[in-house]
Amino acid sequence: MQSFSHDTYLSPFSWRYAGEQMRTIFSEEHKRKLLRRIWVALAKAQAEAGLVSQQQLDELIANQDNIDIERATAIEAEIRHDLMAEIKTYAEQCPNAGAIIHLGATSMDILDNMDALRLREALGLVIIQTKTLLETFINKMEAYADQPCMAFTHIQPAEPTTVGYRLAQTAQDLGEDLEDLIRVQASIRGKGMKGAVGTSASYTELLKGTGITASQLEAMVMQDLGLNAYTAATQVYTRKQDLRIGQALSSLCATLYKFFIDFRLLQSPPIGEWSEPFGSKQVGSSAMPFKRNPINSEKIDSLCRFVEAQQGVLWQNAASTLLERTLDDSANRRLVLPELFLSVDEILSTAVKVVQGMQVHIAGIERNLASYGIFAASERLLMELGKRGANRQEMHELIREHSLKAWAEVQAGKPNTLKQMLCEDKTVRSFLQKEAIEALLDAKDYTGDSAERTRKVIGQIRRVLSR
Repeated sequence: MQSFSHDTYLSPFSWRYAGEQMRTIFSEEHKRKLLRRIWVALAKAQAEAGLVSQQQLDELIANQDNIDIERATAIEAEIRHDLMAEIKTYAEQCPNAGAIIHLGATSMDILDNMDALRLREALGLVIIQTKTLLETFINKMEAYADQPCMAFTHIQPAEPTTVGYRLAQTAQDLGEDLEDLIRVQASIRGKGMKGAVGTSASYTELLKGTGITASQLEAMVMQDLGLNAYTAATQVYTRKQDLRIGQALSSLCATLYKFFIDFRLLQSPPIGEWSEPFGSKQVGSSAMPFKRNPINSEKIDSLCRFVEAQQGVLWQNAASTLLERTLDDSANRRLVLPELFLSVDEILSTAVKVVQGMQVHIAGIERNLASYGIFAASERLLMELGKRGANRQEMHELIREHSLKAWAEVQAGKPNTLKQMLCEDKTVRSFLQKEAIEALLDAKDYTGDSAERTRKVIGQIRRVLSR
């Protein structure tokens, strides 16, 4: 159920982009539940040290999920400190334990560990979605591994490839992106419990005479949270961690941006080989009823640009954390970190939909092969003439002259007569019969080992997915 109205500004991520699961991860309610989870973990460790009673701990646990954002917001309006407002709200709910909430901690002991937990959770969802997308690519690669089509270099017809091999380029990159995402997720660490400047001074003082050291207390808390801690930290964990996460997401988006801008080219009618799924009642244009614009691919590329643009902010946060900490990363992290993941969530869910429903137009593929494939296949003719003793340079010039003439005819809208010209050329015929020339100029099987390589990529991706 929507809990907002449309009579004031709303972020598109609140209702238009991203799925409920990712929105929930970055919701205020989930954030506050994580904060309380950390306070409970701290209280458990302090109970081991004899600083918190079992009655107090039980009270904290009983109220752990009793989130009251309205009350916390009212308190924050008075005291102008969001974390202290949540502490006071929690303390009001726990009359016996309120006095020991946050004992020895500084705000970033709680907030940075919360962020680490939340970022790890969000990366887990991205990893699942990326695996789903790769499975979708595998299905299409298997279906079209042997389907010849024209390849383009410089956005000009070049030589034939296969549809499956074109998909394999993206799948290969996506597989490496997935490995990066898994590695980055596994490397995520929290700040730990180190106090105001990372020296654990407050905990060291608090624990005197208990037989437990600050490092041991930290280890107990982090074990409870299932999270590793940085050995060294300032008031915050190093913001290089945020940058690494952003870079992994940006790299994923670079892969997808390239694929979907290519998809847009292939959907354009002059090429006309692929198209997005298009609903029976879908409207392509408010002005031109006939249009079938690649709106999903365009949306993906638009959001990929947004993701890439956030890297500068994260770089500045990492590089400009002066001495033991300044607060000038705080406001932008509230925006950048959630919106990175919300963008990627929308990108991946849309990408799966497009690739699953993509239409491959064989008629368009064959039309382009008929128009341009013979020019590429003339290279094969050149190789065979060389094998039969012809002068390679002379044959290159001969084929070039015929090709340019035929190309001019094609551009003028006339039939391609290159095959006829080469079959009738006396010099070429002195080395090869007409039937052999025609067979060599059939571009459909001039795809090298692209199908074999496509299947190798499928095997590589399956191995990545099975890890």
